[in-house]
Amino acid sequence: MADGKVSLPYKQFLGYEKGEDGLPQIVPAEAKIVRLIFRLYMEGKTFSSIAKHLERHNIPSPAGKKTWQTAVVQSILTNEKYKGHALLQKTFCADFLTKKMVKNEGQVQQYYVENSHPAIIEPDEFDAVQLEIERRKNLGRPTSSTSIFASRLICGDCGGRFGKKVWGSYKGDKTYRKEVWQCNDKYKRLGNPGKGCQTPHITEEVIKERFLAAFNQLMHNRDGLIEDCRLAQNVLCDTTAIDTELAELFREIEVVTELSRKAIYENARSAVDQKEWTERNNAYLERHRKASEQVDALEAIKRERLGKGKIIEGFIKDIESRPFAIAEFDEKLWLAVIDQVTINQDGAMTFRFKNGLEVTA
Repeated sequence: MADGKVSLPYKQFLGYEKGEDGLPQIVPAEAKIVRLIFRLYMEGKTFSSIAKHLERHNIPSPAGKKTWQTAVVQSILTNEKYKGHALLQKTFCADFLTKKMVKNEGQVQQYYVENSHPAIIEPDEFDAVQLEIERRKNLGRPTSSTSIFASRLICGDCGGRFGKKVWGSYKGDKTYRKEVWQCNDKYKRLGNPGKGCQTPHITEEVIKERFLAAFNQLMHNRDGLIEDCRLAQNVLCDTTAIDTELAELFREIEVVTELSRKAIYENARSAVDQKEWTERNNAYLERHRKASEQVDALEAIKRERLGKGKIIEGFIKDIESRPFAIAEFDEKLWLAVIDQVTINQDGAMTFRFKNGLEVTA
């Protein structure tokens, strides 16, 4: 593992087989399934709905699995090996007699190897999926799996989310059937008897038209936009100060750990006042706890900043590859650049792009 040699459980691992050189090589038919799973997730589907989609279309599950399970889909979407990297020793053998494997939570060394084997999913796409997983988790509620617009449309009146509704659909007559997006809380009283949300419903055609208008407006000065994004990256995503503070905290933890170790050794080897020793050792433990809590908080901020940097970088790459004006709605573009859209009471839509800019159309 220290030499960066990658070995996979090929019989259970979808997309790869052992090559003649002993390294993983891509199985085209299985890689197609993996790419489909990643695409479906970015189109708005959940882990469970992807599993149902694969079952419904009779797509074979990984060897050893009778059916597609939600956990399997989630595992595929979060496994770094699909972008050509490998985190080695995620588990280890805790007992060589029973061969019991347990999750590695720091007990033994792990190794992260970049570009260790051919990638099925482009690193940028893989990272985008991880950010989308985190985004959905932070919503604090299950997200719809029916549309790319799900969980991105926000009510400007109550702050609730828009959902798809079907109007005029009758069992024997579909003449007046119409699909619209409307605030899910529109007819809840929200502490205001007799009145619900005042935001109007909206159709997908209107959403697409307004998106094109907002995006083209944003692209009028593409070079200036890219420059602003780079500046935002440097200012908002810099982790230099955090890294310095983390280094100091790690030194503090190391010092306190050593002091505690010496205190325990002293207590075991010689007669000391137990009350005084307990107070001193508890003080060491408290310093360790506080430093560890600060480390956790700073690492969370660092992850957030690095994630934001990746989002902005993906946004830049996407607009660099686009013409100055687009005439047709593109689902991939929508997923790549839109953070959320607020529907206002007057029907205007405020598009917040992933670089933080907002455009009303």
